[in-house]
Amino acid sequence: MSTVVVTAVFYPKPGRKQELADAMQRGIAAVHTEEGCELYSIHDAEDGTITMIEKWSSVEALDTHGDSDQVNIFRADIADLVEKPAVVTRMTPIPAGTEAQGLL
Repeated sequence: MSTVVVTAVFYPKPGRKQELADAMQRGIAAVHTEEGCELYSIHDAEDGTITMIEKWSSVEALDTHGDSDQVNIFRADIADLVEKPAVVTRMTPIPAGTEAQGLL
């Protein structure tokens, strides 16, 4: 199995950024209990977007997550708060330097 890192950039509608962050936070605890979830966190970006950073133990775990009830609820919760679909990027880590600092 190979670790998968994901970034998802969300574009809030004007004046709705805090509502979007609140809606995104509601499901995070449930996702943290999913098998294979190593990291699932959101971040306030300088450009006005909210970026989710995820780390999964395998592609299979990520795919299971993508089809989960939690994700379907999440999508419904944020549908009216975003201007356009999120830009989601799957990545495979390339370790470099120390294990603690060179690998997410």
